[in-house]
Amino acid sequence: MKKIFASIFIITFLTNNIVKADEGMWLPMLLGEQVYADMVKKGLKVSKEQLYSMNQACIKDAIIIFGGGCTGEIVSKEGLIFTNHHCGYNAIAAASSVEHNYLRDGFWSKSKAEEIYAPGVNAQFLIKILDVTDKVNEKIKNIPANELTQKLPAILTEMGNKETEGTSYEGRVSSMFKANQFLLFVYERYKDVRLVGTPPESIGKFGGDTDNWEWPRHTGDFSIFRVYTNKEGKAAEYAADNVPLKSKYSLPVSIKGVKDGDYTMIYGYPGGTNRYETSFGVKLKTDIENPSLVSLRDARLKFMLEEMKKDPAVKIQLAGSYAGIANYWKFFDGESKQLLKFKTYEEKQANEAAFLTWAKGKTEFENVFIDYQKIYDAWRPYSKQRVYMTEGIFGSPLISFASSLQKLENVLTKKDATKEDIAKVVEAVKTARANFIKSENIKSDKNILAFVTQAFFTDVDLNQHPDNFYAKINSKYGDLKNKSTFDAFANDVFSTTSILDNTKWDAMMANPDTASLHKDPAFMMASAFNTNFSSKYAKAFTEFNNQNFVLGKTYLKGILEMNKGKKMYPDANFTMRVSFGNVKSYSPKDAVKYSHICTLSGVLEKYKAGDYEFDAPIKLIELAKAKDYGQYADATAKDIVVSFISSNDITGGNSGSPVMNAKGELIGLAFDGNYEALSHKIKFDKDLNRTINLDVRYLLWVVEKLGGATNIIAELDLRK
Repeated sequence: MKKIFASIFIITFLTNNIVKADEGMWLPMLLGEQVYADMVKKGLKVSKEQLYSMNQACIKDAIIIFGGGCTGEIVSKEGLIFTNHHCGYNAIAAASSVEHNYLRDGFWSKSKAEEIYAPGVNAQFLIKILDVTDKVNEKIKNIPANELTQKLPAILTEMGNKETEGTSYEGRVSSMFKANQFLLFVYERYKDVRLVGTPPESIGKFGGDTDNWEWPRHTGDFSIFRVYTNKEGKAAEYAADNVPLKSKYSLPVSIKGVKDGDYTMIYGYPGGTNRYETSFGVKLKTDIENPSLVSLRDARLKFMLEEMKKDPAVKIQLAGSYAGIANYWKFFDGESKQLLKFKTYEEKQANEAAFLTWAKGKTEFENVFIDYQKIYDAWRPYSKQRVYMTEGIFGSPLISFASSLQKLENVLTKKDATKEDIAKVVEAVKTARANFIKSENIKSDKNILAFVTQAFFTDVDLNQHPDNFYAKINSKYGDLKNKSTFDAFANDVFSTTSILDNTKWDAMMANPDTASLHKDPAFMMASAFNTNFSSKYAKAFTEFNNQNFVLGKTYLKGILEMNKGKKMYPDANFTMRVSFGNVKSYSPKDAVKYSHICTLSGVLEKYKAGDYEFDAPIKLIELAKAKDYGQYADATAKDIVVSFISSNDITGGNSGSPVMNAKGELIGLAFDGNYEALSHKIKFDKDLNRTINLDVRYLLWVVEKLGGATNIIAELDLRK
């Protein structure tokens, strides 16, 4: 009976860790015959070489890293890029002013001469992928396990640089399966990227935070850019006479539409998953980390939104920061709820029991979870304190910037620092301060500071507070039980800090010394919390991370051995992946079934004139009511399809990813997941997981009918 029970456990473990349904973010160079056969069985009509090739133009050559953390796709022979509105948001905000408010009003270039350079936005193309596992293992074989976390990044960086030395390419070595495999990704970076078009944010962010992560979703989440090169066709810095990229490969665009059950394929750069997380990690996340983060971000967003609603200039100023904070505020709230709902902790425990059954007698693996228990027990008491410091105290932009002045104090106290050393740091600090001042909204930040200072005092173990910090607030401002005490403290910090006073700041930078820094209340607050953590808890945190890395590497090595010959994919780590599935309706709960599409009629139903989240351009409303759909109407729905859902496996970083049909034609842009499956970073749910995709026909309808940018439409290879 015991043997049968153990076998059932092992089967359960294999089922939970080997790919099923539409799960899987696959490396395109390593699809293998099994995975490719599954793709064909689902409906794929293109060859493996059309998916990925080092020797001929293929789909991978149309997929780019857009900016710092999104995906984009090339859709014309002249380097035209489609990506999400939220991916281009900072660039759009940077190009905007009160007089030319492209966030509010949209922007459409009617010629290449009108396109706007987007400083800091890059487009990276993948050239090739090489397996360098043996080379890396040779370099790390003599490094003690507890030192590997610190030393490995530098080794991988050095190897990536060496592999591309003497070329215009960039090499980055990425760890797969928790450092059990290493792949070199070679990229070419283009630095001249220009804004071509964007809808008003009343389209690009329609539904706001209310609809974020929800289905149905009526958001026109897209923006359009273009890659430029020098006249020789090489990647170059911005120059007015640069020319559009001659694309190696561009995606044809299908306006045939989608049906429930159609094949879908998504390429892109998913940022991160942890599908092999342990039960200990899940419990820490649901008990402490996520609830703490959500409550702190909730407050910060509330204070920012209050000021953004009052003034269009403030809305532009805070737009990018607010969007970034809001997106994962809701995600982490949903993630916790779904992990608990799916009983992921209990499932992980069952998986671990099965692993231990397999590992019995294998000395390398049989004690791995005893060691996991020890490191989590040691760190858990301090985990809330760290979240309240990083997301709370340093969630105040002022205190976060003040913390960066630590590098100035460091050079001032360095015995052998030269005048040149100090001058270099001073110039860097002055530049950083100028950028900070542009983005700083004092009213919202003051409220944030008061709240997070009180929250840390109230919610974090008193024994983990910075020495004497709260005692000083008590003696100067009043009872620590009162909100007014922390309001008074925040007011004092903002009114006396040199950081916000140009005269005081200039005087301090003219003759920098530690005494001036130590008189500044913002710097001293940042220093108090930094010192508290570094002197008492940093060692424990480093030890926790080191051991977690080592144990994770061992655990995954065991899983790979246990499942040798099985189809497995590594966790997402912002390297190119392909996932496949189908357009697919779903039923999230009893008596509820969601269609696979939502339409322009739904925009009319949600529309509220002047509303912060559900307003829409008058022209869009008029066109929708007149049913002026042009060539983009769906034949079955007799309407414009705004978005559709599919069963593809994606995560953050896939924003802007192309959704393709069986022929490799663009049918949409991935931009979100659904709330019912926000556990997807740790657990993929085969029944509820859906990717929310902008239908490319809505994108084109907005470009043509609202933007009048027929020049953009003319560039595309439309498939009807």
